[in-house]
Amino acid sequence: MLFVIHCLDHPGKVADRLAHYDAHKSYLASAPVASVVSGPLLADDHETMIGSMFIVEAESIDAVKQFNANDPFHAAGIWQEINIHPFSMRVDNRGAR
Repeated sequence: MLFVIHCLDHPGKVADRLAHYDAHKSYLASAPVASVVSGPLLADDHETMIGSMFIVEAESIDAVKQFNANDPFHAAGIWQEINIHPFSMRVDNRGAR
């Protein structure tokens, strides 16, 4: 099943995010859930990172919650708000995923 994880950073956490970026990327590469797509959320300037979004495939929402709880960004207290929901991916009208 697919799940979306939407995380918003605490204000002013860009430096902390960058300091933990390598550990975060390493964690994602070896994570117990399959990442379909992920990346940073950006502010209106299209440059400043303000959060994270993931679409992952996992057996259960509990597995996704555990995955998120073990992320170095979570451990570093970067995320202020975390929302996790089941996700139904559809094909758009251009035939792309």
